[in-house]
Amino acid sequence: MAEPDSPLKSPPNRLVLIVGVVLAVAAAVLLAVMLGGRGAPPSQAVEEGPPGDLTVDVAEAPALEPTRELRCFVNGQFVGMATLVDCARRNGLATDALDVGLDATGALAAAPTATFDPPPAAPTPTVVVAPQPQTQPQPDAPAAPPPVAGPACLRFAGSEWRNMGDGLSQAACVRALFAGACVRPGEALYGRYGDTTLRLVPRRVEQSPDNTRFRTLVEQDRNCQFPDLG
Repeated sequence: MAEPDSPLKSPPNRLVLIVGVVLAVAAAVLLAVMLGGRGAPPSQAVEEGPPGDLTVDVAEAPALEPTRELRCFVNGQFVGMATLVDCARRNGLATDALDVGLDATGALAAAPTATFDPPPAAPTPTVVVAPQPQTQPQPDAPAAPPPVAGPACLRFAGSEWRNMGDGLSQAACVRALFAGACVRPGEALYGRYGDTTLRLVPRRVEQSPDNTRFRTLVEQDRNCQFPDLG
């Protein structure tokens, strides 16, 4: 009498066994991938800071030690070497309120705003002598209107001062100089309104009567405009 076939040898049971093995292998591979993604060391994640921030290269990291002295700037003037904490104290600011970067000499420096781009020297005033008329004015002729007088609005660009217009208001001069322009931390753009130095730094325009001590004139919005000027 013939023996019945073993359940493992029957075609339906063999197909079920193969499918089960395939599903088990797939589940193991998926589990390994999930565990491998979670186990990645956090040090491999790279976070990028916002564009425009002043950063110091990794090679400069030892220079940021608390005991390391940097070139310290106060009110736009170099005041000597100091630690980051001492330089912040001289500026009346917290340590994290200082910008740290390379100044014009290539040395590591600390400053509160734009002293990596120090203010340029004031323009040399020029005296223009108008030529004398050769003919006598007619007695009945109406007098010519006097020329429009007012402070000159100057922009500093390319190592020279360029006239943006005469007789402008201060608000109009600020717009002519800086509207639509934004600068990064540590940078600055300069202009003049008469005898007043104007300086664009991140998010505001500052003014100074002596090219040294600056105070805020108007705030700048995120669109690089000045809505408070009216």
